[in-house]
Amino acid sequence: MSTPIAFATRQPDWPSLVAERGALVRFARRRLLDPSLAEDLVHDVFEAVMTGRAHFDGRASLRTWLTAILKNKIVDLVRTRQGHESLDSGSDADGDMPHAPELECPWPRPDELAAQRERLHHALARIRALPATLREAFEQRVLADEDSADVCRTLGISENNLFVRLHRARAQLMAA
Repeated sequence: MSTPIAFATRQPDWPSLVAERGALVRFARRRLLDPSLAEDLVHDVFEAVMTGRAHFDGRASLRTWLTAILKNKIVDLVRTRQGHESLDSGSDADGDMPHAPELECPWPRPDELAAQRERLHHALARIRALPATLREAFEQRVLADEDSADVCRTLGISENNLFVRLHRARAQLMAA
């Protein structure tokens, strides 16, 4: 659970930040699939906060604010990594003259967008059709990306029961 800050203009103290570290690392690992890179970005978030480059104004919970900073750092990382592909890496069959690599637009084509929207529409309809107990667990844990402990507290269930509900929800969604 996010630690409340008493004054809107006060920067969070170190113990408040450390209390949120686990949730931030889990969030980053899910998106980056690289544990050490996730740790580095969480460290960068803490450094930005402690050096005053990021200012907490109290309009959101501390966890929400820190997660927003982390999301921006992930986006920055992805953008900088995309810019490092060389256009001179290819060569012709003889190996003498470099040729232009095939450049493809990174964005989906209109037909691909339409297909994605259709799949999303069907997936959301299948989620809405789940029994309420399975749907609530699935929406909170998977769609809202809430922490398992928070979902268990909200639903009043054990962690094992949450995993059973998620398994059943996924099984029903895959069968449909």
